Amino acid sequence: MPSAKRAVPAVRVLPEPPDLPAPLPEPAAADLRLETVFGALSDPLRLFIVRRLLLESEEFDHPCGWFGLDRPKSSLTHHFKALREAGLIRQRQYGLERRSHVRVADLDARFPGLLDLVTAWTPPA
Repeated sequence: MPSAKRAVPAVRVLPEPPDLPAPLPEPAAADLRLETVFGALSDPLRLFIVRRLLLESEEFDHPCGWFGLDRPKSSLTHHFKALREAGLIRQRQYGLERRSHVRVADLDARFPGLLDLVTAWTPPA
């Protein structure tokens, strides 16, 4: 029985605007570790966050409120920090809010095909 190949949704990569604030501390691209990235993506909420940033970004980066997640702020802070420290997202401080985007170029260079797997994932209903 032949297997049907699913189309992988296209990742949206928006141009970096000028005058961005400096990013928060994160691992260098060469220091990204697959087991750490997998550990961060093992949580369905974090996988959902990365997938949404990849497929639905409307701007270069997004604040936590853009995701419309019904979670306490402390919980969301924890999840975004885990993604940043694993090297999946880059965060910048804009006044009182942090905005995030996926480190597409770094992840594609280090782990080719990983982001295709993330975008092909279907969140549970």
